[in-house]
Amino acid sequence: MIENVTQEQTASTTDEVVAELKKRSAFVMVSHVKPDGDTLGAGLALGIALKRMGKRVHYFQQDPVPRNLRFLPDSDEVAREIPADLPSDALWVFGDMSDTGRAGEYLPELDRANILDIDHHLGNTHFGALNYVIPTECSTGTCVVRLLREMNCKIDRDIATCILTTIMTDTGGFMHSNTTPEVLNLSAELMLAGADKEQITEEIFANKRFAAIRLLGRALEEARIGHDGRYCWSYVDEEMLKECDADGEDTEEIIGYLRSVEGVEAAALFKNYDGDIRVSLRSSGRINVQAAAARLGGGGHFRASGLTFVGSLPDAAKAVEEALVAEGL
Repeated sequence: MIENVTQEQTASTTDEVVAELKKRSAFVMVSHVKPDGDTLGAGLALGIALKRMGKRVHYFQQDPVPRNLRFLPDSDEVAREIPADLPSDALWVFGDMSDTGRAGEYLPELDRANILDIDHHLGNTHFGALNYVIPTECSTGTCVVRLLREMNCKIDRDIATCILTTIMTDTGGFMHSNTTPEVLNLSAELMLAGADKEQITEEIFANKRFAAIRLLGRALEEARIGHDGRYCWSYVDEEMLKECDADGEDTEEIIGYLRSVEGVEAAALFKNYDGDIRVSLRSSGRINVQAAAARLGGGGHFRASGLTFVGSLPDAAKAVEEALVAEGL
């Protein structure tokens, strides 16, 4: 670990990153655990572009590709295994994560000199030799677009599909406040390049298993309101998953329903299964849930963040509520 390294000292320009991408011959695109459309779509988009430049590209992901992302080009090439003949100077490109720990326990030990960090999170630790972190971007995928344009890469149907998926994932289907005019203009360009917005909408937001709908009902049954209606939280545990014949992928939309309750300024969903408790936080705009999550070792964005809590559900609920109160709840 490199200590006392500031973000200013390690920030990388577009030109610096592009020069490194052109110099290297082999790459591994890394997605975070429990992958979403941004981490996977950004890596696939850049990977496809690099392959078309004659580069060798592999995709590392600890967890399987979620059902709703298997339509993405090259997603069938994503794997946990690393080829034995991978060159020692291959560049490992981490997308949409604040540190290497988000890639999971199967990530091999890496030399920092071989790490490129591409992200748009405020809490990014700048863990790479190159750190292309742009908090003003709506998604990691739109950070990748900057690189593709600088390299004069044609954004064809496959790349456009991956990038539009990152945008629609992280803007909530164009509903969140990060949906700027620039984001809408870029999305139109991607659709003109061949990205099928209807397909992406169906896969990401509309194509839900019956098990997921049942689980949503159970989580809403357990929902609680506090702080004069400004805070709503619920949980999902192993027993509820079994009861509904559901799995972790079926929990993804629940937090949005908790946040959508009238008057709610902050919402939390506690996922109490598979070991430690994972917490998703959402804000209506007044409460900085990124700062609240950071108090407990997590991170994310002002309106959407998360953390992992080691301990019991009651302790997690208490700690998260205290962190939100400290941020003005």
